[in-house]
Amino acid sequence: MLKLQQKVALVTGGSSGIGRTTAMLFAREGAKIAIASRRHEEGLAVVEEIRRAGGEAIFVKTDVSKADDCANAVEQTVKAFGKLDIAFNNAGVEQFGKPVAQTDEASWDFVVDINLKGMFLAMKYEIPEMLKSGGGSIVNMSSTYGLVASAFGGCAYHASKAGIIGLTKAAALEYAKQNIRVNAICPAFVATAMVEKFLDETQMTDQIKSFHPVGRLGTEEEIAQGVLFLASSASSFMTGTALSVDGGMIAA
Repeated sequence: MLKLQQKVALVTGGSSGIGRTTAMLFAREGAKIAIASRRHEEGLAVVEEIRRAGGEAIFVKTDVSKADDCANAVEQTVKAFGKLDIAFNNAGVEQFGKPVAQTDEASWDFVVDINLKGMFLAMKYEIPEMLKSGGGSIVNMSSTYGLVASAFGGCAYHASKAGIIGLTKAAALEYAKQNIRVNAICPAFVATAMVEKFLDETQMTDQIKSFHPVGRLGTEEEIAQGVLFLASSASSFMTGTALSVDGGMIAA
């Protein structure tokens, strides 16, 4: 039996990386998918891939740092599919390389506006639609670097990802009795294009692999499976959780 049969899911940042892989997995499990992303051509390509495989999907061009865009993404999802059951709030950016005193305000605002403000805005418009249909499941993309820090010069990234966990817990408590579950997923280093670019630029591949006791990076599919678990009824007694999918990194 498909885990998301008859469900409607909105995936922000769904045009590439973990977002794309999770959207494809959700579709294989029976969900109708709305891809919300700034990348128009890449987003349409994911939609076409889902449709070729027999699924249903739409694309909504979205900048999650803008309230009107988040409202429109939810509105278009409901217009196309009639409801909203699941949201994977995955859109995010990262910047590393400068310590706190050398981080400029524009860089801080760029990261925090997309990662943290964007998460707030997405939930602000997703939750009312879920309430209309009796509940839902929200999964917010955080990071192991929301649980622990590094000296890599990523203060805005760390702050935004830690803030996501706090925001997740607050929303989980606020809506627990209204059948909306809100959880966060916290991956360690995953072999995405964004991470591989960082590793190439810093020549830190071996060092980063050593952070994980399992001795390798994670895969997009492994994180997507964790998101599917949190989104589905398999995790029906879980809310307010920050789930580490990290190859043992936090334990170490």
